[in-house]
Amino acid sequence: MQLRTVDEAFDLVATRGDGAYGLAGVTQLEHALQSAHLAAQEGRGDELTIAALLHDIGHFAIDHDIDLASEGVDDLHEVSGASLLADLFGPDVAEPVRLHVPAKRWLCATEPDYYAKLAADSVRSLKLQGGPMTVDEARTFAGQPYAAAGILLRRIDDQAKEPGLKTPDLSAYRDMAAALAR
Repeated sequence: MQLRTVDEAFDLVATRGDGAYGLAGVTQLEHALQSAHLAAQEGRGDELTIAALLHDIGHFAIDHDIDLASEGVDDLHEVSGASLLADLFGPDVAEPVRLHVPAKRWLCATEPDYYAKLAADSVRSLKLQGGPMTVDEARTFAGQPYAAAGILLRRIDDQAKEPGLKTPDLSAYRDMAAALAR
């Protein structure tokens, strides 16, 4: 699968985003909208706002159940998502998406209280994703050009799980995404 237009990306999120987002009590679409809303409220810029909106798009590109982690499978959604977004938006959107899972591993390795705050489903997926980084892995991760953006996206991802939270709808981000598209 390849995304050629913003409409294709948004249609994928709209049509496949009705599944549950782990154990959080929100749908995948609600999680995406909350993530974008948080990024925008924090003034993180258009690129990170669209990355936040689309950071889990890799889940929607597979033909299996969205929660493969419960079956012991890491779907590598960060890699497939970044791949889907790279040609359409370039690295300023795609790279934070690619790095938001390694950022969780990095945060677990570098912030002693971070792991304790993870939800049960996030702990389960962390194990499948390789667990907390080693010292060498953490150093390598931190040296990547988009590591800081990946960490910001991870922190947004962690917060965007509030049942009933009112956010702008998907169409509110279409013009922003269109302006970023190549």
